Amino acid sequence: MVGSDDFNSLPTPSPPPAEQKDPPMQWGVTKPLSNAGPTDVDIQRTKDLEKFLVDSGLYESAEETAKREEVLDRLKKVVKDWVKELTRLRGYTDQMVEDANAVIFTFGSYRLGVHGPGADIDTLCVGPSYVNREEDFFYVLHNILDEMEEVTELQPVPDAHVPVMKFKFDGISIDLLYASISLLVVPDDLDISNISVLYDIDEPTVRSLNGCRVADQILKLVPDVENFRTTLRCLKFWAKRRGVYSNVTGFLGGVNWALLVARLCQFYPKANPSMLVSRFFIIYTLWRWPNAVTLCEIEDNELGFSVWNPKKNPWDRNHLMPIITPSYPCMNSSYNVSASTLRVMMEQFQVGKRICEDIELNKVQWSALFEPYLFFESYKNYLQVDIIAADVDDLRAWRGWVESRLRQLTLMIERDTSGKLQCHPCPHDYVDSSNQCSHCAFFMGLQRKQGEVIQEGQQFDIRQTVDEFRHQINSYMYWKPGMDIYVSHVRRKQIPSYVFPEGYRRTRHARPASQVDKASCEGSVERVSKRKKGVDVPDLEVSEKKRQSISPQKESIGALTETTKAEVVSRLTGIVDRDKEFNDGVIAPNHRKHTAENSDNGCCNLSSGHAYSGNNEKGSSPGGTCSNEASPPQLLHNTHKEELEPNADLAMVLKSGDGEKNLMSKVEKIEIPLI
Repeated sequence: MVGSDDFNSLPTPSPPPAEQKDPPMQWGVTKPLSNAGPTDVDIQRTKDLEKFLVDSGLYESAEETAKREEVLDRLKKVVKDWVKELTRLRGYTDQMVEDANAVIFTFGSYRLGVHGPGADIDTLCVGPSYVNREEDFFYVLHNILDEMEEVTELQPVPDAHVPVMKFKFDGISIDLLYASISLLVVPDDLDISNISVLYDIDEPTVRSLNGCRVADQILKLVPDVENFRTTLRCLKFWAKRRGVYSNVTGFLGGVNWALLVARLCQFYPKANPSMLVSRFFIIYTLWRWPNAVTLCEIEDNELGFSVWNPKKNPWDRNHLMPIITPSYPCMNSSYNVSASTLRVMMEQFQVGKRICEDIELNKVQWSALFEPYLFFESYKNYLQVDIIAADVDDLRAWRGWVESRLRQLTLMIERDTSGKLQCHPCPHDYVDSSNQCSHCAFFMGLQRKQGEVIQEGQQFDIRQTVDEFRHQINSYMYWKPGMDIYVSHVRRKQIPSYVFPEGYRRTRHARPASQVDKASCEGSVERVSKRKKGVDVPDLEVSEKKRQSISPQKESIGALTETTKAEVVSRLTGIVDRDKEFNDGVIAPNHRKHTAENSDNGCCNLSSGHAYSGNNEKGSSPGGTCSNEASPPQLLHNTHKEELEPNADLAMVLKSGDGEKNLMSKVEKIEIPLI
């Protein structure tokens, strides 16, 4: 007889192998929302999507792929020879010179496998500890590249958040970063994902290394790399068509979109691209920002680098749309997003969601999702930022500096109007091909915050805001004679024809269904009602002032003579001489007209050495608003029609005019009823 103790001591037989069940695989920090795979309809819809992407020219040819690989091989040889020469000049042994090495890594869209024709290649050069960035990279290597015939458009940007050297190598655009690690000899098989590469380096080097480390981690953390790539390629194309692809102007850039799509793939590990695209818009219209999007747990390390942590770091609490990188040190990749740009993106997510619903109901084809956003038909009022330089090379550097600061103009306007004047920066610049000078222009749509209560006589006075912005721009360390900037207010009727694809303004038709929703229709009814009642609506006031630049004295303009410059300014704005200025006051409501038809009358002035802008009013925009309140535990919610306020630490001042007369008798303030 076997006792209970004897029974318990007997080995327990294992279940048959066929009955064993593996625990469900978890991708990311939460369980999947669904493990459902595609149906036959989803498979066919994905084929249609892939065909559309091919027909849209999003895939490069085999010849261009081969050329990219050839250029990378040649670049690798250049940097290796550069390091060997520096090693020899610094008196190292012959053996050290022979072993001296630098390694080229790729990251960004090229490393993720989603680059298209003409896209640049993000590259990182990793060198030994005795080769530095400031002198060896930005001076010695720069001069080597500058002397090569195949290298053109060479532009060093040493003061960028991530220092970079931009150039074209045999026609292929290259963004080259540099990282000096704590090794005397860099091996060809360096594992850049190993945390040991971060030992004894500074913050800019960490940021340079993280591009490659993040790209590698993303590919490791998605369930199906090919589905991820197709979905990402599709959504990047959508973002560019809808005007929300640009990290520098406050929208999302390549790595941001990659992280959002990677998290989506973790939520739906078995979904194919057509399923993922439609679910992308569902998930991110319901996402409770500022809850962070993360692919893995955020880990700290004894190396001591700052890691994104809103509980510990007060500045992290101000981030409106945190999308966290997965490699140490984890950072918010979308810190540039502002209240205004978040609003625009949420509106576009809603539009994408509605179109995907129609696609699933077979009402429309995939092409409907990628209809371009009609930026210049979406607002009544715009800021136009014109920049000029003496030649093409100067313009390239000047344009990059101004573009990098446009986000600050958005934040300043939000700050100085308590978030009540919303900005929509256009992520592209425009060039007037008929203009002989080196010139380009940026535009920003302006409107009053939806649902804002109107007070009679209230106005937005952003003259000081624009002056502050221009003062920042003119502090450019590498300013040269001929570099100048002009800020003006233009109404929709005054948008220059060169911004339109056909080169001329089209006859305005009804806005596409994708850009009109119930909210905007209700707003139209409210607008008509207010016009009938004769309600006074605030204007945006921007006046010119004498330029106060901290740049060197601009007595010479290089290739531009004073006469040419005056002609350029006249062409850019077609406006009055410099002695006809607005006064510093704000026009009283009883000096205004109340008809939109007269809105072209002298709304802005621009002359040499001045920034000019005129009054502005609210334009129309569909969609709701978002919340920046303290986040509840839930990541998703059923609506996002909450008020989204700017960062609390910004000084908020609403400026109201008290009624002074305009010195220009022919220029009258125009008041447009609120939309």
